[in-house]
Amino acid sequence: MGASLDLVDVDSLLTADELDVRAAARRFADERLRPSLPEWFETASIPARELAKELGALGFLGMHLTGYGCAGLGPVAYGLACLEIEAADSGMRSLVSVQGSLAMYAIWKYGSDDQKNEWLPRMSAGEAIGCFGLTEPDFGSNPAGMRTSARRDGADWVLNGSKMWITNGSVADVAVVWARTDDGVRGFVVPTSTPGFSAPEIKQKMSLRASVTSELILDDVRLPASAMLPEARGLSGPLGCLNEARFGIIFGALGAARDCLETAIGYAGERIVFDKPLTAYQLTQAKLADMAVELNKGMLLAVHLGRLKEKGTLRPEQVSVGKLNNVREAIAIARECRTILAANGISGEYPIMRHANNLESVLTYEGTSEVHQLVIGQALTGQSAFR
Repeated sequence: MGASLDLVDVDSLLTADELDVRAAARRFADERLRPSLPEWFETASIPARELAKELGALGFLGMHLTGYGCAGLGPVAYGLACLEIEAADSGMRSLVSVQGSLAMYAIWKYGSDDQKNEWLPRMSAGEAIGCFGLTEPDFGSNPAGMRTSARRDGADWVLNGSKMWITNGSVADVAVVWARTDDGVRGFVVPTSTPGFSAPEIKQKMSLRASVTSELILDDVRLPASAMLPEARGLSGPLGCLNEARFGIIFGALGAARDCLETAIGYAGERIVFDKPLTAYQLTQAKLADMAVELNKGMLLAVHLGRLKEKGTLRPEQVSVGKLNNVREAIAIARECRTILAANGISGEYPIMRHANNLESVLTYEGTSEVHQLVIGQALTGQSAFR
């Protein structure tokens, strides 16, 4: 956080290396992303391949993984990078987290040596882009109901089905696709050049416009036996990947909130209403104080969960606490900041409405708020309420 917003000295909890990573991510966001984001959001198009190579050169793709050209950074450093990139735009952080925490992590965690050697070095450098095909048109929060299938045909696998709301899909070189087999749910590494694979881009989005979102269509996609991820069996595989992505969101959403709050404070300090700055009014200060308190609480929670992840003790329900709280508070901060800017809050000249729109998607993906409430509820009661 900026010094003025760090009310409880969160920075004192961070190492010098973590602060360096944060500074590098902030520079990239300020110099490369912010100047172009209004246009990218307006036109709903981004130079994804160009950005991927730049992010790879800085070590931000798969940065929390080890080997294969990955930076091998700790969880908090990764989280801080997500925060700074999402302070520019949630769509930019989605590119990073889908690449590193979903597509790369799936191959790194569950793949064969050949799969890792073929894809991870190129993906960490940004020379190859990945996507993660789990969500289906009729099965979002309930992946166990997936209809995408993989059947054996001699030594090959043949995949049929569709996936929906897939970040990076239309620009991906490789897709990690989860499908139902006679042996339960399994993952497959699918080069997007494979015949029968297509990824039409989803248009008319009101959120995450500076991000590529696609449908994946698999029409008799034939793959060799070696395409299966050997170490992933059942839903534990894709759900393990989702927990990685959710962790980045715990930090990332706070970046969007911080950018909104900094924008509101700067605007209100210059906006004269009834002959004095808007910041001089008690109601404005009350709003700013409440939002800053929630932002600081969210940061403390994020760093604490990062330290648990470092020790290897972070549990899924703890990730759910972080995702539920921090995204919920971030979107509340964005909406409140919009009221401080009044009519100017809806203008593309300021980032607040763009962040608010983006956070509507962040609130839903990688587990809706309701899903995370039920994960927490099960931890509290021992009873599953999902069915």
